[in-house]
Amino acid sequence: MASAPSPDVAEPPDEIAPVRAGEQLDWPALEAHLRANVGGLDGEFAVLQFPRGSANLTYCVSFGERRLVVRRPPFGKIAPGAHDMGREYTVLSRLHERFERAPLALLHCSDNAVIGAEFLVSEYRDGVVVWDSVPASMAGLPDAGRRIGFAVVDALADLHAVDPASCGLSDLGRPDGYLERQVRGWSSRWDAVAEHAPSAEAGQVVEEVGRRIRAAIPAAQRAGIVHNDYKVDNCQFAPGDPDRVKSVFDWDMATTGDVLVDLGTLLNYWPDRTVAPDSDAAFIAVPGMHGLDLPSRAEVVERYAAGSDLNLSQVAWYEAFGCWKTVVILQQLYARFVRGETTDARMGQRGDFVEPLARRALGLLAP
Repeated sequence: MASAPSPDVAEPPDEIAPVRAGEQLDWPALEAHLRANVGGLDGEFAVLQFPRGSANLTYCVSFGERRLVVRRPPFGKIAPGAHDMGREYTVLSRLHERFERAPLALLHCSDNAVIGAEFLVSEYRDGVVVWDSVPASMAGLPDAGRRIGFAVVDALADLHAVDPASCGLSDLGRPDGYLERQVRGWSSRWDAVAEHAPSAEAGQVVEEVGRRIRAAIPAAQRAGIVHNDYKVDNCQFAPGDPDRVKSVFDWDMATTGDVLVDLGTLLNYWPDRTVAPDSDAAFIAVPGMHGLDLPSRAEVVERYAAGSDLNLSQVAWYEAFGCWKTVVILQQLYARFVRGETTDARMGQRGDFVEPLARRALGLLAP
């Protein structure tokens, strides 16, 4: 049985925790595999979990004083192409050469016999993630929330400025026809879980969003590296520094394609105090995020535009597309709970957000 690391862990208590019931892995097999395939691992083996994520299972594995991050797909039925640890390894083993915010990947194991699924091992980085409040190390700084928000936008613009060929990622995806394939793919993912829609009305609203998305696909302007799940809580900061993102996490859906997809995803997740919370345009944000005092969505677009030559006149479509993808992801998580494939009670609540978020997408797509 893996033991806990020493009690001087620097993370806030909700950033790292004992492994959840039902999400234990074959720790002896994992330890043996890592010792055999990652150099310099000495000392006692221990495991904790990063509990705040809601899809891939992410663990903090220690060998004495050295820490590693181990990620594997969630238990249960996985949508085709989702939770691709091999893709994440490819990205993180190369991208750090041009984008230092990408943690370095150390190992990809495709042998499901080791812990029951493929998995990725990457370097561990100290830092803080902004979830539902300004971190304590930044709370006393002026305009901390706005500075955090602008730093997140700046990091995205820096990523989109990277030439995929400059770090060996020109073959990561197929930019031609990228948006069309994305729309088809997310339509298929919805179809695979639609039978578990929280209600018939919710299913109908999601179907209508899909129809409108497919009818108005914009022409792509420039291809680059697309993270595909870019948001505030996938960014890490150094304690006390709200002005620069230190690390960006969760690269299993990264590809090359229309970079404005990332901007739409970020806007979809962005809480905005300028929008009435009871309107269809309001996002169901993480509780507390509205209190961060982040810049408005309009300011996000303005900040991104200042460092880009792209035409942002159709940004609403990209935001609606991000909204629709989030709806499908929430439905996938809810379906896993309904099928008994996860013991995480949070997944049983994901269905509550499917219809409200789909209606928000409809509002963005309105003429």
